[in-house]
Amino acid sequence: FVGKDAGFVGYCDQVARAAISVDGDDMEALMATSTGEDGTVEEVRQKMVAKIGENIQVRRMSSRGGADSTVGAYIHMNRIGVLVEIEGGTEELCTDIAMHVAAMNPPYATPEDVPGDVVEKEKKILSEQALESGKPAEIVEKMVAGRIRKYLEEICLVSQNFVKDGDITVGKLLEKNGAKMIGFTRVAVGEGIEKKEDDFAAEVAKMAGQS
Repeated sequence: FVGKDAGFVGYCDQVARAAISVDGDDMEALMATSTGEDGTVEEVRQKMVAKIGENIQVRRMSSRGGADSTVGAYIHMNRIGVLVEIEGGTEELCTDIAMHVAAMNPPYATPEDVPGDVVEKEKKILSEQALESGKPAEIVEKMVAGRIRKYLEEICLVSQNFVKDGDITVGKLLEKNGAKMIGFTRVAVGEGIEKKEDDFAAEVAKMAGQS
């Protein structure tokens, strides 16, 4: 199994070390970063593909944090990774909230993070449903406003009940610890992968000098 291959695990460590030296989330810069005597991240990847015969790709990386923020991470079963960034607070608090994000997978951190078109789309659906009830427009408007508030509460991290203590929301937990949510990044193994077997076959053939 490739995931347990010593060479593959070693390559993952090389990529992680290289990622630390890259400013931001620039994948091209990461792939061009030297791993030492073995070559760049991309060159080592090509060698691994030729050796193992599996479609190994470095697809994405994420970074968070700055001089004035606190960051914590949580990795679940080596399949889900979460970074949480807050203003104030502690790394332990971030890690606790990252565990919540891993478990509940909220789409957004705060109501301010929800794109306007997402809110408008939901508002349109709710308005149409409410109008079908035959209630007056002013009543419908109030109904929709209330349902939008509930909708935002459901999809935003800060208004969800904390997974380790259902009696408090994540927002209240932050407030209690003198902290404020900045944002989070959640990645899961296999997320967004589109298999392209033909492309992989062509790449292996090219490396083997068959094309």
